Amino acid sequence: MSMVDSFEKIPVKIFGTLNEGSRYIGKEIAALIREKESKGEKTVLGLATGSSPKSLYAELVRLHKEEGLSFRNVITFNLDEYYPIDNDALQSYNRFMKEQLFSKVDIDPKNCHIPNGEWKKEDIKKHCIEYEQLIEKAGGIDLQILGIGNNGHIGFNEPGSSILSRTRLVPLDNSTRIANSHDFQNISKVPRLAITMGIGTILSAKKIILMGWGQIKAPVIQKAAEGHVTEQIPASLLQQHNDCLFVLDEMAANELTRFKSPWLTGELEWTPAIIRKAVVNMALKLDKPVLSLTDSDYNDNGLSDLLVEKGDAYEINLQVFYQLRDSITGWPAGRPDANNPNRPERSNPYPKRSLIFSPHPDDDIISMGGTFMRLHDQGNDVHVAYQTSGNIAVTDEFVTRFLDFAVGFEELSGIDSKTSSQILQRATDFLKHKKASEIDTPEIRQIKGLIRRCEAKATCRYVGIKDENIHFMNLPFYETGTIEKKPMGEEDIQLTMDLLRKLQPHQIYCAGDLADPHGTHKVCLDVVFESMRRLKAAGDAWLKDCWLWLYKGAWQEWDISEIEMAIPMSPDQVRKKRFGIFIHQSQKDMVPFQGSDSREFWQRAEDRNANTASLYAQLGLTKYAAMEAFVRWHY
Repeated sequence: MSMVDSFEKIPVKIFGTLNEGSRYIGKEIAALIREKESKGEKTVLGLATGSSPKSLYAELVRLHKEEGLSFRNVITFNLDEYYPIDNDALQSYNRFMKEQLFSKVDIDPKNCHIPNGEWKKEDIKKHCIEYEQLIEKAGGIDLQILGIGNNGHIGFNEPGSSILSRTRLVPLDNSTRIANSHDFQNISKVPRLAITMGIGTILSAKKIILMGWGQIKAPVIQKAAEGHVTEQIPASLLQQHNDCLFVLDEMAANELTRFKSPWLTGELEWTPAIIRKAVVNMALKLDKPVLSLTDSDYNDNGLSDLLVEKGDAYEINLQVFYQLRDSITGWPAGRPDANNPNRPERSNPYPKRSLIFSPHPDDDIISMGGTFMRLHDQGNDVHVAYQTSGNIAVTDEFVTRFLDFAVGFEELSGIDSKTSSQILQRATDFLKHKKASEIDTPEIRQIKGLIRRCEAKATCRYVGIKDENIHFMNLPFYETGTIEKKPMGEEDIQLTMDLLRKLQPHQIYCAGDLADPHGTHKVCLDVVFESMRRLKAAGDAWLKDCWLWLYKGAWQEWDISEIEMAIPMSPDQVRKKRFGIFIHQSQKDMVPFQGSDSREFWQRAEDRNANTASLYAQLGLTKYAAMEAFVRWHY
């Protein structure tokens, strides 16, 4: 038994990426199906929905097509479904399962069981009892696949669900509805109820695998795997199952003690990064400036080994304090003629050509608006590349509002507005009768994309960026018309490589927000990473002088122990950034796809930047109004 086992009460397997983890689970499922088939038995699978199992289902489809895995002897029972919802609605889990798996393998549709969002409410209790009976008749679930909600729910068993609960109709927790609103454009359209297998049903499965991907799941996974068993964290109840496994990617695992505080789980190499992390975490925990930490603090917080190896607290404190101090700079492209090798950026060349990749047409100003403005104001050649159109985040009401303006402007100017009037009429007619299962027409998607393009241009002009330095990439992976995007494709990579070769920047800024591993930001980042790898392999000489900095998106900030460049902002700069965000009117007031945070983007940005500055001050550094933070990626 290792020290890790004393913290983790459920076995955990960790993989570098969600695709690697999904391949592992796929192999487990394939082995089970083939073993049961060799005995003439059927395999009964419990299946999950949502974003977590998408890569798993893609792997099962691959195993079927490329390795001959047959699903003829497989019976499936899905965990849950929204209620009420049409089975063909874009957000329906019935539709999800058909599109992601059932229509792509040789499973008998009669063997696929999913709670039905079209059941009459007065009949739901009867249908739920029948669902339990079907599972029992099939011999019970051999392997149950689970995801995990941000609040610890499994299936739609929200906090407080009984360990004895069975399939039933449940109200959705508001945090779940907010978290799932990205599928419905806004929270008002998210159903308030759902049908779900109960925790008792889940725990009756012979084997359980819970998958967790991405940073956003890390805190609740830590509670479920290492915390006390409590119905307030439904996933923690899995500690009572005798054959349960958590399969995680590195991002989802990084709150586990073995990563968060590795010095508590055994011997390790005390690198500068580990030392900084340990000392910063201890200082924040004790609410002390770094330079005020004592030998007793180190001994009392599991860091006695660090004292033995590196000497007394005074020397270690100074080392960490200087690391923090040197990460702060008012010159994101480097200060010309400055001779300080410890600063985050090089002094030369100066001015630099800086390229900001913005996944959506507002991520640049929201996530690094102060740095964006400072790069320009300090004389650098700043370019912005908007990677996607962002059209899906524009509400239908904005389309008719802008078309009304266009028609009215033409009439006011005496221009023949017949064409615009026809477009307006077509759009109005479509939107009036638009069903939940319908996607926008190409014409409406173009209008929505144009709205966001105009806002992005206006923001760049507000900052002072020339029109020729604004690049709209419209990467094809995004242009599906639905929330579900295509995987990164060859055309996405080629478009990015072409732009990089054309500009040959000295600096690149990318959104490193990995909270949602299936999200647009992650795909956009993967496209840039793959493009850089190929350019390096091709021997592009300019890459030797190019540094890549990662900023976070609207959802969260880097851990302060990771930050390598912190750009301070004055109150005036904070206000100027706020006004730049306000230009994006289509994203204001009611935030589309807001996730688990109901604040507007400008509020999130200001709170996050102010918090970063406060943490630096708490550690004993100068107190600024706000700070934007970056981590360098080495390729």
